[in-house]
Amino acid sequence: MHPLVLITGASSGIGQAMAMHYARLGCRLALVARRREAMQSWLDAQAMAPENYAIYCADVADARQLADMAQECIAQQGLPDVVIANAGISIGVDTSLPEDLAVMARVLATNVMGVAATFGPFIAPMVARGTGTLVGIGSVAGVRGLPGHGAYCASKAAVISYCESLRGELRASGVKVVTLCPGYIATPLTQNNQYSMPFLMSPEAFATKAVHAIAAGSSYRVIPWQMGVVAKLLRLLPNALFDRLFAGRPRKPRVTAQSN
Repeated sequence: MHPLVLITGASSGIGQAMAMHYARLGCRLALVARRREAMQSWLDAQAMAPENYAIYCADVADARQLADMAQECIAQQGLPDVVIANAGISIGVDTSLPEDLAVMARVLATNVMGVAATFGPFIAPMVARGTGTLVGIGSVAGVRGLPGHGAYCASKAAVISYCESLRGELRASGVKVVTLCPGYIATPLTQNNQYSMPFLMSPEAFATKAVHAIAAGSSYRVIPWQMGVVAKLLRLLPNALFDRLFAGRPRKPRVTAQSN
């Protein structure tokens, strides 16, 4: 039987691009998104055979929905070989404003707890089987905190650390944990950014490199590699120089939610 790949946030952006790449490789797909109609319309446009995929409606911020989704997926399609926790949102915040605390909580619930809740139901069955790959989508934004991006940067830093912890826990189990950190990708997540985005990639180009990294069992990969160099340099910058470098940089918009 062909490998089964489960992807959250599969209705747009890099989730959709990765789904298409895996479909071309002959994999079966378990696609998780809140928007069934959008997902179905895209699949119909691709003329994808219904026997090769299943759609599961779930909000990754709701752990109960994800637990139910996992049970349904295993019953309907079997235990996935690869689980990609891709769903995420990016909203600018100003935590001096009380209303933005709720926005920050929403970002963290989706981007951090959503990853853990996506992986959780599959960990024990994968360990029992002795194989499987869990893929967390972090971000170069998780390397250092950028002004106006507190919620998103904090969430992606947490994803990176969580996946690193989980990788250590599962090291001897046969289950791999892969952390992918995209740079700037041309998706709905970045379309409203009012600042330069070096090394901007298409979702399709990202998906090609991401699937290769997953197949290779990479523990951590920044895509594109140029952003990996930038991330390392940013990490090494003294705080005073880093602060001056990013002073006055346009902030992420506060009002419009964007999801990948």
